[in-house]
Amino acid sequence: MRTSDGKFMFYVGVFLVTAATLILQIVETRIISVVTWYYLAFLIVGLAMFGMTAGALKVYLDSERFTKKTVFHELAYNSHTLGALTAVTIVIQMAIPFSDWGKPVASFFNWCLLSITVAVPFYFSGIVVALALTRSPFPIGRVYAVDLVGAALGCLATLALLNMIDAPSAVLWAGALASAGGLAFSRAAAAQAIEQEAGRRRLPGRAILAVLVLLALGNSMSGGLIRPLFVKGRPEINTFKPIFMEWNSFSRISVRPDQIIPAHLWGPAPSYVPNDWIIPQRRHQIDASASTSAYQLRGDFSKVGFLAYDVTALAYHMPGIESSAVIGVGAGRDLVTARYFGVGEVTGVEINPILVRLLLTEPGFADYVGIGEDPAISIVIDEARSWFARSDKKFDLIQMSLIDTWASTGAGAFTLTENSLYTVEAWRIFLDHLTTDGALTISRHFKPDQILETGRMVSLAMAAGFDRKFADPRQHIMVAGSDTVSTLIISRSPLGGERLAALKDAATRLGHSVFLSPDQAPKPLKLLRIVQSTSPEDLAKVVAGGQLDLSPPTDNRPFFFNQLRFSTALQVIFGTIDTKRFEFKEGIINGNLKASKTLLLILFLSLLFAATTIIAPIRLGLKGVNARLATAGTAYFGLIGFGFMLVEIGLLQKFSVFLGHPIYALSIILFSIILFTGIGSALSDRMVLTPPRLVLWGVLTAVYITVMAVSTSNLLLENETAPLLTRAVLSIVLIAPAGILMGFGFPTGMRLITAIDPRLTPWLWGINGAMGVIASVIAIVISISWGINLTICIGALCYLLLIPAAHGVIPVAISHDTIAHSLRV
Repeated sequence: MRTSDGKFMFYVGVFLVTAATLILQIVETRIISVVTWYYLAFLIVGLAMFGMTAGALKVYLDSERFTKKTVFHELAYNSHTLGALTAVTIVIQMAIPFSDWGKPVASFFNWCLLSITVAVPFYFSGIVVALALTRSPFPIGRVYAVDLVGAALGCLATLALLNMIDAPSAVLWAGALASAGGLAFSRAAAAQAIEQEAGRRRLPGRAILAVLVLLALGNSMSGGLIRPLFVKGRPEINTFKPIFMEWNSFSRISVRPDQIIPAHLWGPAPSYVPNDWIIPQRRHQIDASASTSAYQLRGDFSKVGFLAYDVTALAYHMPGIESSAVIGVGAGRDLVTARYFGVGEVTGVEINPILVRLLLTEPGFADYVGIGEDPAISIVIDEARSWFARSDKKFDLIQMSLIDTWASTGAGAFTLTENSLYTVEAWRIFLDHLTTDGALTISRHFKPDQILETGRMVSLAMAAGFDRKFADPRQHIMVAGSDTVSTLIISRSPLGGERLAALKDAATRLGHSVFLSPDQAPKPLKLLRIVQSTSPEDLAKVVAGGQLDLSPPTDNRPFFFNQLRFSTALQVIFGTIDTKRFEFKEGIINGNLKASKTLLLILFLSLLFAATTIIAPIRLGLKGVNARLATAGTAYFGLIGFGFMLVEIGLLQKFSVFLGHPIYALSIILFSIILFTGIGSALSDRMVLTPPRLVLWGVLTAVYITVMAVSTSNLLLENETAPLLTRAVLSIVLIAPAGILMGFGFPTGMRLITAIDPRLTPWLWGINGAMGVIASVIAIVISISWGINLTICIGALCYLLLIPAAHGVIPVAISHDTIAHSLRV
């Protein structure tokens, strides 16, 4: 075999391993969203960075093992190990029982186990990437380019992969891809005529690859033998074996078999008699916890009289509703409700194509409800905000019932897909698509003795009313509820006359309680003060402070379901507040508290892992190093690690709202950041940052990131009308300059330090990775508490602070007479 063939196979190996790494990283976020809570998906980014940093440091520290002579064999060995451990760790992850926080020891152990199983494969990926970049005989620029291309295409490939197979199978395929990279490295070794040294470890690469391919094929074709055993703290396997289960890039849908039981309602009226309405029904579950019922109607909607008793249907009692739109069709209950009340034109907007297929085309399921047979019903597969922004249709009624999902509400998970529907900007779009007397009806979980979600919903309605220039938003709002669910109705015109009379008459007849209407003030004092607000500024003062967050969410803080302020959660956790004032046993506050505990635990684990596996092993590298150089270098690389991760997490959150789902953001935004940061790193070889240029670069980087954070909101809103592809391209264009500018920081600093004292480089590499891991947790806390834009701006500030940090290094370089050389190495 020719040497050129060896070079080609080496590049193939790098490409396959880096693609597998990014596939694994993104797919893990989807799995975490199912087995735990949505917001923790972003922590996978930190865990991946932790694992790869630890792996890279292993290469630095074990110089006797990782040499240029052994590089090809070590690349093959660690690639096969990465593939094999990917399969082992996914099986372990699927069996972790995430217990309730009533068992703190078990919770701590389980989160430790999850963190380790997620990070271990990335550890071996870090070894492979570090070896390829630092020990191979090929030009580092080309190796880095292949690395970036593989990683970037891995991001995009994940979307296609998850739309074809389930997430655990995708992990197995990622492992197979990594092992295939190991075979490529073995071929490269053979082509380079490098013989295996005696005593060197060897793995049966072909056998590992064959087993991984068979496992991936078997799991893909079987519908998922490897699947979560526990989800959201409860056993997944129970007496109801799913009759359907399928994953896509942002959900897992399962369907339970028929049950002939009283019709399930979200918010039944007191007058509802369950035993009068026995009907076959199936439960559709989304990501294991959110559920909705499909009723066996076979197209006969006259059977669903029970839906009239549900408070979610209250708005349909208003006269003159000829057209309606349903956001989130689920199993079709709201579509059927509209048709039962005689609405002649019903449009459903559903982001999940699996749910739509079950309703319209899937054999054995489509005819169960029979929606597809009704010409008055049409369903659009799209993200609701984007579709409404593009549509020129206006509706008499727009309905959104319990779209969150329950999994996020009950667990206090801070989802971004559904949260983009609960912001002032979103409700502005919905109100603009109503007819003159049209109304938006929103239903949320409710407890009579607590305002919680209802209070924040009213606050949001008031803010949306001020935004639409309503003279007195309160005159447009009505809230009624049962014991479990409340429904808010906000009308484009003042709600009165025949429409208000019809609503109140229906509520009285059915037994629903009216809590707020234009002619009825709410009893809770806080709610009364909210609806008495006379301006946005007045509303902001009313909801400011306090232990619960009732402020109207915006796209900058789209965390509708996080109502327990983090400061309050800390007081509860450490016992410095009277918990009798809140109900923590169930509902959203309990979920918020669990989520806050989990964030604290993961922050502790991040600090612990960083200290024990990164900082401790390399601390000896500081002995004999110039103290000023060590201090300035530590500050420089710590700021890069912290700042880069804040910007990355912030951009992922910001563009999740714009792109419509976190998985799109993870794929497209990670693709952009990886690609353009790499381009910036490559350009740093040619455009050397001399001291004056370094100042200009730091200022320019900080300014651009800050401007992008605070000044692009209107641009993003204006382009919500665009298709997903256009929105993706715009996202890439906006992020490209930031990525290129940030790409200069690390290689510039590393070249400077290496030229002065290379003994310091492992320590600085470790500091960079450790700060990135910690920042992945801090970023979530900042975004939830103060806003996504602040997260990005603090990241930008870190890049500005690189200027004094770098100027702490430069005098040492001058004293060593190495600055001219170091800036050009």
